[in-house]
Amino acid sequence: MFAIPEQFSNATKSTFETQIAFFSTLSANSFDSLEKLFALNLSTAKASLADSTATARALLGAKDPQEFISLTTSKVQPAAEKTLAYSREVAAIVSGTGAAFSKATEGQLIEANRKVLSLVDEVSKNAPAGSEQFVSAMKTAIGNASAGYEHMSKTAKQAVETMENNVNSAVSQFASKMPTAA
Repeated sequence: MFAIPEQFSNATKSTFETQIAFFSTLSANSFDSLEKLFALNLSTAKASLADSTATARALLGAKDPQEFISLTTSKVQPAAEKTLAYSREVAAIVSGTGAAFSKATEGQLIEANRKVLSLVDEVSKNAPAGSEQFVSAMKTAIGNASAGYEHMSKTAKQAVETMENNVNSAVSQFASKMPTAA
């Protein structure tokens, strides 16, 4: 007689499957990013240990205070440059992860919106007479929610771009103010 419970059951199952796929994608992106950060940190730690060992040996071999100070100051700029490079790599990994999360979220919301509209259309076919205004109101509410999400998404993307530009500007200003090795 009424297929509405079956429609809701199918919609619920489909939603759970979509959510599982979504969380699986987010988990995979998280693990990829963690793997990249781990590899970066490991290589940075190895390079830092090698640099520190070489610097310590050079400092121990200094014949007078003037040579010691000269060796010390000659290491400042390369260390600052390595720190900046590390920061840029971390920022790139984080930015890539954010972009992947945003893409997955957008896809999830588009698919969920499509499924809800489809369900409303199916249910409205079996709806009792006089419920057209309710169905129309539901579709309008879903459309407004989607428009609101799109606006928030655009605003969030602009905020992230502004933040990235500010960070890049700050890094560039810092890099330009670094002392040069004599």
